[in-house]
Amino acid sequence: MRFIPALLLILTTLLHGADDDFKQLFNGTDLTGWEGETKLWSVKDGAIVGETTKENPAKGNTFLIWKGGTVKDFELHVMFRLTGSNNSGIQYRSKDLGKFVCSGYQYDINSGFPQMGKLYEEKGSRQRMAMGGEQVTFNAAGKKVTGEVGPPDKLKTAEKTKEWNEAVIIARGSRLIHKINDVVTIDLTDDDAAKHALVGILGLQIHAGAPMKIEFKDIRYKELAPEK
Repeated sequence: MRFIPALLLILTTLLHGADDDFKQLFNGTDLTGWEGETKLWSVKDGAIVGETTKENPAKGNTFLIWKGGTVKDFELHVMFRLTGSNNSGIQYRSKDLGKFVCSGYQYDINSGFPQMGKLYEEKGSRQRMAMGGEQVTFNAAGKKVTGEVGPPDKLKTAEKTKEWNEAVIIARGSRLIHKINDVVTIDLTDDDAAKHALVGILGLQIHAGAPMKIEFKDIRYKELAPEK
């Protein structure tokens, strides 16, 4: 039996869902649904652009915050491109401290291994919670490296410098996984009940300091069922 392409597409959608139930958080044309410093954030060529210059610096780390609600258990896919000698990041399950400042978990966008894709706690006491390549557990006693997520050589070549890369964050319960271009960078379980975050906001970072440019597009989000 021969299937015409349209029928095959319908069957695929019925079996797997429309784009696996991901929803776009950025409309590709303007910053509707997001809030941040208007002098630093804009939309150009279908991408969110955060940019600082010597003439227009960031006075401190500042964030473009998604205003669609909070996130708990989820999978997030974001295309990004970083240029300049500075860094950026994606905040999640974080706190809004006001004036476009966030604290909490961050997927660190900082070129080079083991920086790219590490888990950094913005404005938190634990800071570099998991470096690239680490499998980590946190509890009240602190950090314990329990293993590696993959061969270092594979991690070192996963990033496409100055090109578009895909960041993936998977958060389910106390377990947090980061990926870049389908390569796992960290796998962390945060069992420190006094410090872990199970729900919070999403945000995109401009880092204070040297001039930089960060671009984001195709921001796709899917809620996940809690672990049983």
